[in-house]
Amino acid sequence: MDETEKRTKAWVGDAVLALFAREWILDQKSIEPGSRIEVFTKMTSNRFLACLGEPTFVEAKIGQVYESDGLVAAFEHIEREILPVFEKQRRNLLKRTRSYRDKR
Repeated sequence: MDETEKRTKAWVGDAVLALFAREWILDQKSIEPGSRIEVFTKMTSNRFLACLGEPTFVEAKIGQVYESDGLVAAFEHIEREILPVFEKQRRNLLKRTRSYRDKR
């Protein structure tokens, strides 16, 4: 995949990831409405995606799956490859935050 194709697929993949993130966040009853934008921003940020590889490539892979196999397959790819890492980081962050607050 050349650089132009990678960026094009990443642009599509970014949109698919954003849709997935919004739907997932709305399904999480533990995420308060006031925290949704923060969780969304973390899930879709280049900083987080860098944990999985080069962010543009991660988004390009999502875009590639979407273009070849459709939205359901792209969402399944995100659930399998990206969501577990995000959830683990989120759990660890919540544990650290709670531990700090509990010690006060």
